[in-house]
Amino acid sequence: MTIKIITDSGADLPKEFLERHDVSIVPLSVHFDHEKMPSDLSAQEFYRRMRESKSLPTTASPAPYDFLEMFKRTEEGTDILVLCMSSNISSTYQNAMIAREMYLDEGHTNSIEVYDSKTFSLGLGLTVAHAAKMAQAGSTFHELKQWVTQHAKDIRAYFTLDSLENVIKGGRLDKLRGTVASVLNIKLLMRVSDEGTVEVVEKHRGMPATLNALVKKLEDKQHDFEKAVLAVCHSNCEERAREVIRMILAKYPFREVILSDMGPIIGTYAGEGGIGVAF
Repeated sequence: MTIKIITDSGADLPKEFLERHDVSIVPLSVHFDHEKMPSDLSAQEFYRRMRESKSLPTTASPAPYDFLEMFKRTEEGTDILVLCMSSNISSTYQNAMIAREMYLDEGHTNSIEVYDSKTFSLGLGLTVAHAAKMAQAGSTFHELKQWVTQHAKDIRAYFTLDSLENVIKGGRLDKLRGTVASVLNIKLLMRVSDEGTVEVVEKHRGMPATLNALVKKLEDKQHDFEKAVLAVCHSNCEERAREVIRMILAKYPFREVILSDMGPIIGTYAGEGGIGVAF
């Protein structure tokens, strides 16, 4: 029996990966003022628009009917696994759960499970990537559910931002403390907590010191590097991301590296120059 993997656009996976592994995306919507952006808006165009805009774009979770329509496009007899960004930063998971109940109420016989990943960006992306590869390798639906339940929580995700302007504007950071940190060139090293929220773990002066601290965080987790995957995303600073990859691979020989743009959902708050790492 085949398995369909569905996630939301907070996963930040590259388009070519999604296509190669047959992963479908239910997009969150992005608005600049009253203008809704197309779901296929490129990262480059998004950051250009955000740079020129006086106010931050706004984002909204997919409606239950958006998920329902995606479920109904799945062939009968195909099991459906839905992996959503953290319910503590988005209502996407709750809406997917509503859609699941609507789908079952309509009498569809496909098995369908919806999971709150308790993470986002490439933390979610790595979970999706692993599940998609397992599905293509012939794993059963039970095996996929078991892996998500038992092992997805082991994925670690860290990130740092070049500027705190957007998190201040978006109300995610106190304006006074954020302004002081910016003046002193203090960069925050943050992680996705076990509850799926953002927490500051360290503060450093300057981006080089912060990136070195980020790389050092990989020591906290034991890896079988012959199987391990590293994921790095960036908000319109690809060369910085490639340098971080070089720094990491010099110490930790990951088998595979996923490099991706940080999409509009996370990029709205990250601003340009941000780096995220998941492993």
